[in-house]
Amino acid sequence: MTLKLATIFQALASEFPDARLVGDSGLPIQNLSPLESATNEALSFLSHPKYTQMLATSKAACVVVGAAAEHVAAERGTYIVVADPYFYFARLTQFWKQHHNLTFAPSIHPSACIDASARLAPDVRVGAFAAIGLGAVIHAGAHIGEHCVIGQHASVGAGSRLSPRVTLGDGCSIAERCIVHSGVVIGADGFGFAPHDGRWEKIEQLGNVRIGNDVEIGANTCIDRGALQDTVIEDGVKLDNLIQIGHNVRIGAHSALAGCVGIAGSATIGAHCTIGGGAVVLGHLTLADHVHISAASVVTRSILQAGNYTGLFPIDDNASWEKNAATLKRLHALRERLKVVEKQLGHARTAKDI
Repeated sequence: MTLKLATIFQALASEFPDARLVGDSGLPIQNLSPLESATNEALSFLSHPKYTQMLATSKAACVVVGAAAEHVAAERGTYIVVADPYFYFARLTQFWKQHHNLTFAPSIHPSACIDASARLAPDVRVGAFAAIGLGAVIHAGAHIGEHCVIGQHASVGAGSRLSPRVTLGDGCSIAERCIVHSGVVIGADGFGFAPHDGRWEKIEQLGNVRIGNDVEIGANTCIDRGALQDTVIEDGVKLDNLIQIGHNVRIGAHSALAGCVGIAGSATIGAHCTIGGGAVVLGHLTLADHVHISAASVVTRSILQAGNYTGLFPIDDNASWEKNAATLKRLHALRERLKVVEKQLGHARTAKDI
Protein backbone atom coordinates (compact mmCIF):
# COMPACT_ATOMS: atom_id res chain seq x y z
CA MET A 1 0.00 0.00 0.00
CA THR A 2 1.17 3.51 -0.82
CA LEU A 3 0.41 6.48 1.40
CA LYS A 4 0.84 10.15 0.63
CA LEU A 5 3.50 11.87 2.72
CA ALA A 6 0.91 14.43 3.83
CA THR A 7 -1.31 11.64 5.20
CA ILE A 8 1.56 10.23 7.26
CA PHE A 9 2.58 13.65 8.55
CA GLN A 10 -0.96 14.58 9.58
CA ALA A 11 -1.43 11.26 11.40
CA LEU A 12 1.42 12.16 13.78
CA ALA A 13 0.84 15.92 13.91
CA SER A 14 -1.12 15.97 17.17
CA GLU A 15 1.63 14.10 19.03
CA PHE A 16 4.46 16.09 17.46
CA PRO A 17 3.26 19.71 17.21
CA ASP A 18 6.87 20.89 16.77
CA ALA A 19 7.36 18.81 13.59
CA ARG A 20 7.59 20.62 10.23
CA LEU A 21 7.20 19.12 6.77
CA VAL A 22 9.31 20.97 4.21
CA GLY A 23 8.99 20.14 0.51
CA ASP A 24 6.54 18.09 -1.52
CA SER A 25 3.77 16.79 0.76
CA GLY A 26 2.23 14.84 -2.11
CA LEU A 27 5.09 12.36 -2.46
CA PRO A 28 3.98 8.70 -2.50
CA ILE A 29 5.54 6.58 0.28
CA GLN A 30 5.65 2.81 -0.22
CA ASN A 31 7.94 1.75 2.62
CA LEU A 32 10.14 2.77 5.52
CA SER A 33 13.85 2.16 4.95
CA PRO A 34 17.30 2.89 6.37
CA LEU A 35 19.19 5.70 4.70
CA GLU A 36 21.65 3.52 2.81
CA SER A 37 19.06 1.31 1.09
CA ALA A 38 16.15 3.74 0.72
CA THR A 39 14.57 4.20 -2.72
CA ASN A 40 12.82 7.28 -4.06
CA GLU A 41 9.51 6.01 -2.62
CA ALA A 42 10.82 5.41 0.91
CA LEU A 43 10.70 7.40 4.12
CA SER A 44 13.86 7.27 6.24
CA PHE A 45 15.37 9.02 9.27
CA LEU A 46 18.63 10.28 10.75
CA SER A 47 19.05 9.84 14.50
CA HIS A 48 22.83 10.20 14.96
CA PRO A 49 25.22 12.84 13.57
CA LYS A 50 27.76 10.20 12.46
CA TYR A 51 25.37 9.21 9.64
CA THR A 52 25.03 12.74 8.27
CA GLN A 53 27.20 11.95 5.23
CA MET A 54 24.89 9.04 4.44
CA LEU A 55 21.95 11.43 4.62
CA ALA A 56 23.42 13.60 1.87
CA THR A 57 23.62 10.69 -0.57
CA SER A 58 20.42 8.84 0.39
CA LYS A 59 17.79 8.35 -2.32
CA ALA A 60 14.91 8.47 0.18
CA ALA A 61 11.88 10.47 -0.90
CA CYS A 62 11.76 12.09 2.53
CA VAL A 63 13.94 11.97 5.63
CA VAL A 64 13.15 12.70 9.27
CA VAL A 65 15.90 14.78 10.91
CA GLY A 66 16.67 16.90 13.94
CA ALA A 67 17.40 20.62 13.78
CA ALA A 68 21.17 20.07 13.65
CA ALA A 69 20.90 18.21 10.33
CA GLU A 70 18.23 20.37 8.73
CA HIS A 71 20.69 22.21 6.47
CA VAL A 72 21.92 18.91 4.99
CA ALA A 73 18.37 17.62 4.53
CA ALA A 74 17.37 20.86 2.80
CA GLU A 75 20.07 20.40 0.18
CA ARG A 76 18.79 16.98 -0.85
CA GLY A 77 14.99 17.53 -0.98
CA THR A 78 11.86 16.95 1.10
CA TYR A 79 12.26 16.41 4.84
CA ILE A 80 10.51 16.44 8.22
CA VAL A 81 12.32 18.21 11.04
CA VAL A 82 11.42 17.35 14.63
CA ALA A 83 13.06 17.61 18.06
CA ASP A 84 13.42 13.84 18.55
CA PRO A 85 13.64 12.08 15.17
CA TYR A 86 14.24 8.64 16.68
CA PHE A 87 11.07 8.83 18.78
CA TYR A 88 9.19 10.21 15.76
CA PHE A 89 10.34 7.26 13.68
CA ALA A 90 9.27 4.81 16.40
CA ARG A 91 5.74 6.25 16.31
CA LEU A 92 5.88 6.18 12.53
CA THR A 93 6.62 2.44 12.51
CA GLN A 94 3.61 1.87 14.77
CA PHE A 95 1.39 3.89 12.44
CA TRP A 96 2.76 2.00 9.44
CA LYS A 97 2.12 -1.41 10.99
CA GLN A 98 -1.44 -0.52 11.93
CA HIS A 99 -2.18 0.46 8.33
CA HIS A 100 -0.32 -2.28 6.49
CA ASN A 101 -0.73 -5.44 8.59
CA LEU A 102 -3.61 -7.83 8.22
CA THR A 103 -6.29 -7.29 10.81
CA PHE A 104 -8.21 -10.14 12.40
CA ALA A 105 -11.85 -10.02 13.34
CA PRO A 106 -12.78 -11.35 16.78
CA SER A 107 -13.20 -15.11 16.55
CA ILE A 108 -12.64 -18.38 18.34
CA HIS A 109 -11.25 -21.17 16.19
CA PRO A 110 -13.30 -24.39 16.36
CA SER A 111 -10.22 -26.39 17.35
CA ALA A 112 -9.51 -24.26 20.43
CA CYS A 113 -10.08 -26.04 23.75
CA ILE A 114 -11.70 -23.68 26.24
CA ASP A 115 -12.85 -24.74 29.70
CA ALA A 116 -16.50 -23.95 30.37
CA SER A 117 -15.57 -21.89 33.44
CA ALA A 118 -13.16 -19.61 31.53
CA ARG A 119 -14.38 -16.06 30.92
CA LEU A 120 -13.67 -14.50 27.52
CA ALA A 121 -14.65 -10.99 26.45
CA PRO A 122 -16.84 -10.94 23.33
CA ASP A 123 -14.20 -9.35 21.08
CA VAL A 124 -11.21 -11.61 21.74
CA ARG A 125 -9.49 -13.76 19.14
CA VAL A 126 -8.40 -17.31 19.96
CA GLY A 127 -6.33 -19.16 17.38
CA ALA A 128 -6.32 -22.80 16.32
CA PHE A 129 -5.47 -25.44 18.93
CA ALA A 130 -5.15 -22.92 21.76
CA ALA A 131 -6.04 -24.24 25.23
CA ILE A 132 -7.60 -22.04 27.92
CA GLY A 133 -7.91 -23.55 31.37
CA LEU A 134 -10.37 -23.58 34.23
CA GLY A 135 -11.25 -20.12 35.57
CA ALA A 136 -8.95 -18.28 33.15
CA VAL A 137 -9.93 -14.73 32.13
CA ILE A 138 -9.27 -13.19 28.70
CA HIS A 139 -10.09 -9.48 28.64
CA ALA A 140 -11.38 -7.26 25.85
CA GLY A 141 -9.49 -7.16 22.58
CA ALA A 142 -6.91 -9.76 23.59
CA HIS A 143 -5.42 -12.03 20.94
CA ILE A 144 -4.45 -15.60 21.88
CA GLY A 145 -2.33 -17.12 19.12
CA GLU A 146 -2.32 -20.64 17.75
CA HIS A 147 -1.19 -23.41 20.13
CA CYS A 148 -1.05 -21.06 23.13
CA VAL A 149 -1.73 -22.53 26.57
CA ILE A 150 -3.43 -20.35 29.19
CA GLY A 151 -3.33 -22.08 32.56
CA GLN A 152 -5.96 -22.39 35.24
CA HIS A 153 -7.01 -19.05 36.77
CA ALA A 154 -4.52 -17.20 34.58
CA SER A 155 -5.40 -13.78 33.16
CA VAL A 156 -4.63 -11.92 29.92
CA GLY A 157 -5.35 -8.19 29.99
CA ALA A 158 -7.17 -6.01 27.51
CA GLY A 159 -5.47 -5.53 24.16
CA SER A 160 -2.61 -7.91 24.89
CA ARG A 161 -1.33 -10.08 22.04
CA LEU A 162 0.15 -13.54 22.51
CA SER A 163 1.90 -14.97 19.46
CA PRO A 164 1.67 -18.69 18.68
CA ARG A 165 3.03 -21.20 21.23
CA VAL A 166 3.07 -18.97 24.31
CA THR A 167 2.54 -20.69 27.67
CA LEU A 168 1.03 -18.73 30.55
CA GLY A 169 1.12 -20.84 33.70
CA ASP A 170 -1.58 -21.42 36.29
CA GLY A 171 -2.42 -18.31 38.30
CA CYS A 172 -0.11 -16.02 36.31
CA SER A 173 -1.27 -12.72 34.86
CA ILE A 174 -0.45 -10.43 31.98
CA ALA A 175 -1.88 -6.91 32.15
CA GLU A 176 -2.97 -4.62 29.32
CA ARG A 177 -1.43 -3.95 25.87
CA CYS A 178 1.40 -6.45 26.27
CA ILE A 179 3.13 -8.20 23.37
CA VAL A 180 4.40 -11.73 24.00
CA HIS A 181 6.34 -13.43 21.21
CA SER A 182 6.43 -17.10 20.27
CA GLY A 183 7.94 -19.67 22.58
CA VAL A 184 7.70 -17.59 25.75
CA VAL A 185 7.05 -19.56 28.95
CA ILE A 186 5.65 -17.59 31.86
CA GLY A 187 5.23 -19.39 35.15
CA ALA A 188 7.43 -22.46 34.92
CA ASP A 189 8.75 -23.60 38.30
CA GLY A 190 11.66 -21.67 39.71
CA PHE A 191 14.92 -23.51 40.29
CA GLY A 192 14.48 -24.38 43.94
CA PHE A 193 15.93 -27.51 45.60
CA ALA A 194 17.08 -28.31 49.12
CA PRO A 195 20.14 -30.58 49.52
CA HIS A 196 19.51 -33.54 51.81
CA ASP A 197 21.51 -36.75 52.24
CA GLY A 198 23.34 -36.28 48.97
CA ARG A 199 20.28 -35.60 46.87
CA TRP A 200 18.07 -32.64 45.93
CA GLU A 201 14.61 -32.23 47.46
CA LYS A 202 12.23 -30.12 45.37
CA ILE A 203 10.90 -26.90 46.90
CA GLU A 204 7.44 -26.41 45.47
CA GLN A 205 7.09 -23.04 43.78
CA LEU A 206 3.89 -21.57 45.21
CA GLY A 207 4.08 -18.02 43.86
CA ASN A 208 2.95 -16.70 40.49
CA VAL A 209 4.19 -14.28 37.82
CA ARG A 210 2.63 -10.82 37.52
CA ILE A 211 3.34 -8.81 34.38
CA GLY A 212 2.34 -5.14 34.15
CA ASN A 213 1.00 -2.99 31.35
CA ASP A 214 2.78 -2.34 28.03
CA VAL A 215 5.40 -5.05 28.53
CA GLU A 216 7.00 -6.73 25.51
CA ILE A 217 8.63 -10.16 25.87
CA GLY A 218 10.86 -11.59 23.15
CA ALA A 219 10.80 -15.09 21.68
CA ASN A 220 11.75 -18.05 23.88
CA THR A 221 12.21 -15.99 27.02
CA CYS A 222 11.38 -17.76 30.30
CA ILE A 223 10.04 -16.12 33.45
CA ASP A 224 9.86 -18.45 36.46
CA ARG A 225 7.13 -18.29 39.08
CA GLY A 226 8.13 -17.37 42.62
CA ALA A 227 8.72 -19.82 45.43
CA LEU A 228 6.51 -18.08 48.01
CA GLN A 229 6.07 -14.58 46.61
CA ASP A 230 5.39 -13.56 43.01
CA THR A 231 7.90 -12.79 40.30
CA VAL A 232 7.01 -9.27 39.14
CA ILE A 233 7.66 -7.51 35.82
CA GLU A 234 6.48 -3.90 36.15
CA ASP A 235 4.91 -1.61 33.55
CA GLY A 236 6.74 -0.83 30.32
CA VAL A 237 9.54 -3.39 30.70
CA LYS A 238 11.07 -4.64 27.43
CA LEU A 239 12.63 -8.10 27.35
CA ASP A 240 14.56 -9.38 24.32
CA ASN A 241 14.76 -12.99 23.09
CA LEU A 242 16.18 -15.89 25.11
CA ILE A 243 16.22 -14.18 28.50
CA GLN A 244 16.02 -16.14 31.76
CA ILE A 245 14.26 -14.49 34.71
CA GLY A 246 14.58 -16.52 37.90
CA HIS A 247 12.01 -16.95 40.65
CA ASN A 248 11.08 -14.03 42.92
CA VAL A 249 12.84 -11.51 40.66
CA ARG A 250 11.39 -8.01 40.43
CA ILE A 251 12.12 -5.80 37.42
CA GLY A 252 11.23 -2.12 37.75
CA ALA A 253 9.18 -0.08 35.33
CA HIS A 254 10.57 0.74 31.88
CA SER A 255 13.77 -1.27 32.22
CA ALA A 256 15.10 -2.99 29.08
CA LEU A 257 17.08 -6.26 28.93
CA ALA A 258 18.86 -7.42 25.76
CA GLY A 259 19.11 -10.98 24.46
CA CYS A 260 20.51 -13.84 26.55
CA VAL A 261 20.54 -11.90 29.83
CA GLY A 262 20.20 -14.06 32.93
CA ILE A 263 18.72 -12.76 36.19
CA ALA A 264 19.13 -15.18 39.07
CA GLY A 265 16.51 -15.72 41.74
CA SER A 266 15.41 -12.99 44.14
CA ALA A 267 17.35 -10.23 42.37
CA THR A 268 15.73 -6.79 42.22
CA ILE A 269 16.27 -4.60 39.15
CA GLY A 270 15.27 -0.97 39.51
CA ALA A 271 13.28 1.23 37.16
CA HIS A 272 14.74 2.59 33.89
CA CYS A 273 17.68 0.18 33.97
CA THR A 274 19.31 -1.35 30.91
CA ILE A 275 21.23 -4.63 30.81
CA GLY A 276 23.30 -5.49 27.74
CA GLY A 277 23.17 -8.79 25.91
CA GLY A 278 24.60 -11.84 27.63
CA ALA A 279 25.02 -10.10 30.99
CA VAL A 280 24.29 -11.94 34.23
CA VAL A 281 22.96 -10.63 37.54
CA LEU A 282 23.54 -12.97 40.47
CA GLY A 283 20.81 -13.87 42.93
CA HIS A 284 19.58 -11.72 45.83
CA LEU A 285 21.32 -8.60 44.46
CA THR A 286 19.76 -5.16 44.02
CA LEU A 287 20.28 -2.71 41.18
CA ALA A 288 19.14 0.85 41.84
CA ASP A 289 17.07 2.85 39.37
CA HIS A 290 18.92 4.04 36.23
CA VAL A 291 21.71 1.49 36.44
CA HIS A 292 23.12 0.48 33.04
CA ILE A 293 25.09 -2.77 32.71
CA SER A 294 27.35 -3.37 29.69
CA ALA A 295 26.96 -6.48 27.55
CA ALA A 296 28.52 -9.73 28.83
CA SER A 297 29.14 -8.29 32.30
CA VAL A 298 28.67 -10.38 35.44
CA VAL A 299 27.12 -8.43 38.31
CA THR A 300 28.45 -9.95 41.53
CA ARG A 301 27.44 -7.25 44.02
CA SER A 302 24.52 -4.92 44.54
CA ILE A 303 24.75 -1.56 42.76
CA LEU A 304 22.98 1.13 44.74
CA GLN A 305 23.94 4.22 42.75
CA ALA A 306 22.79 5.11 39.24
CA GLY A 307 25.41 4.97 36.49
CA ASN A 308 27.10 2.86 33.83
CA TYR A 309 28.87 -0.32 34.95
CA THR A 310 31.06 -2.86 33.16
CA GLY A 311 32.53 -6.10 34.45
CA LEU A 312 34.19 -8.21 31.79
CA PHE A 313 37.68 -9.41 30.90
CA PRO A 314 38.76 -8.01 27.51
CA ILE A 315 39.23 -10.50 24.69
CA ASP A 316 42.82 -11.27 23.62
CA ASP A 317 44.74 -13.93 21.75
CA ASN A 318 44.60 -17.14 23.76
CA ALA A 319 48.27 -17.21 24.85
CA SER A 320 48.12 -13.66 26.21
CA TRP A 321 44.76 -14.30 27.84
CA GLU A 322 46.12 -17.37 29.67
CA LYS A 323 49.12 -15.40 30.94
CA ASN A 324 46.90 -12.56 32.16
CA ALA A 325 44.49 -15.01 33.77
CA ALA A 326 47.39 -16.74 35.57
CA THR A 327 48.60 -13.34 36.80
CA LEU A 328 45.11 -12.47 37.96
CA LYS A 329 44.97 -15.62 40.08
CA ARG A 330 48.19 -14.50 41.84
CA LEU A 331 46.97 -10.96 42.57
CA HIS A 332 45.93 -11.72 46.15
CA ALA A 333 49.31 -13.20 47.03
CA LEU A 334 51.09 -10.29 45.33
CA ARG A 335 48.92 -7.87 47.27
CA GLU A 336 49.88 -9.47 50.59
CA ARG A 337 53.58 -9.40 49.66
CA LEU A 338 53.28 -5.72 48.68
CA LYS A 339 51.71 -4.89 52.03
CA VAL A 340 54.66 -6.52 53.79
CA VAL A 341 57.15 -4.54 51.67
CA GLU A 342 55.27 -1.28 52.31
CA LYS A 343 55.30 -2.01 56.04
CA GLN A 344 59.04 -2.68 55.96
CA LEU A 345 59.69 0.50 54.00
CA GLY A 346 57.58 2.42 56.47
CA HIS A 347 59.66 1.10 59.40
CA ALA A 348 62.87 1.95 57.51
CA ARG A 349 61.73 5.55 56.92
CA THR A 350 60.77 5.90 60.57
CA ALA A 351 64.17 4.63 61.73
CA LYS A 352 65.95 7.02 59.34
CA ASP A 353 63.92 9.97 60.61
CA ILE A 354 64.94 9.12 64.15
